[in-house]
Amino acid sequence: MSPEPVYIVTMKVVPKTEEIRFDPVTKTVDRSKATNEINPADKNALEEALKLKDKYGGKVIVLSMGPPFFEPFLRTALAMGADDAILISDKALAGSDAYVTSMVLAKGIQKIGGATLVLCGEESSDGSTGQVPPGIATWLGYSLATFVSKIISLDLENKKVVVRRTIKGGYEDIDLPLPAVLAIELGINTPRFPDFRRKRWAEKEYKMTIWNIHDLGLKPEEVGLTGSPSRVKTLIELKPPERMRKIITDPDQAVEEIIKIIKSIK
Repeated sequence: MSPEPVYIVTMKVVPKTEEIRFDPVTKTVDRSKATNEINPADKNALEEALKLKDKYGGKVIVLSMGPPFFEPFLRTALAMGADDAILISDKALAGSDAYVTSMVLAKGIQKIGGATLVLCGEESSDGSTGQVPPGIATWLGYSLATFVSKIISLDLENKKVVVRRTIKGGYEDIDLPLPAVLAIELGINTPRFPDFRRKRWAEKEYKMTIWNIHDLGLKPEEVGLTGSPSRVKTLIELKPPERMRKIITDPDQAVEEIIKIIKSIK
């Protein structure tokens, strides 16, 4: 009999994109005045994990890396149906790039004991690199599928998962050996609402597991800005193109002028 499957969902809390600013001095995201939310694609990944649990059984664990204020958002994931939640939080992690983030999350997955499937949002709305899911798969030696629009089947007996992924001009269905990392596309499902009873349990009774870098066997110089090989050197503001805003006041000339303008557009 196959062991109970474990689905680990990586979750990030992000500032709303329209409210974020960039610090010109540190060249990092300034989220101090922004409203925070669960990364939308990560909610889609969580919903896929919960659907797998409903169909095939198993356990859903949410894993996140970030500051302490992430904790209430992880409790929301528990209220939605996740069985467990783990927050990796340490001041030394501040400024970590995708390379370090994927490494830390991979260490967390290893400490949990591995996973049948690791489900991630395709990218975060604040960084938008899409590099963390492939990074996790590389660190762990798991198979990988990106741009996953549908999980077709999970065969625990033969240790494979069949997924549909979006490609240019269409889609492809592929078989992946387990364990695997799946980068879930934004908007492929409608995440369920938190359950009221679970919400009460998550907020009042559940004891959150919090790990620091030492719990993962990492040193300060391996993480954060020091351990991150990528750097933002310059920030350039791109201004949107301005409209001509030509106003035609004479109604007798309006048609003629509009025709001239249309003809001049290449």
